[in-house]
Amino acid sequence: MHELGTVIYIIETVEKIAEENKLSVVGSVTLEVGEVSGIVPDYLSDFWLYARKKSELLKDAELKIETIKGVTYCQDCRKTYSTVQYAKICPYCGSGNTFLVTGNEYNIKEIEAM
Repeated sequence: MHELGTVIYIIETVEKIAEENKLSVVGSVTLEVGEVSGIVPDYLSDFWLYARKKSELLKDAELKIETIKGVTYCQDCRKTYSTVQYAKICPYCGSGNTFLVTGNEYNIKEIEAM
């Protein structure tokens, strides 16, 4: 369950950004999560509710999660396609000469200060 470690990292990062920008309260944090990142959004939300209570700055902050679609690129036919639907094999030409373009990352998109 790496989601707990992810939540702790996010909280530490937001606290650092808040300190640098002299914020006193954070209302929400918007996180972008890739659909093939291996991160389970429901687990993130559950751990967030627990971990935020340990931070005076974030104790009432909401976690908003947006999904980044998994997109794979085929080097043979030069087309992109849905990673979740087709995995590593290109649906257009059947090639396995592909690589993931997006969907494996997570980013802090927005911090709402109050």
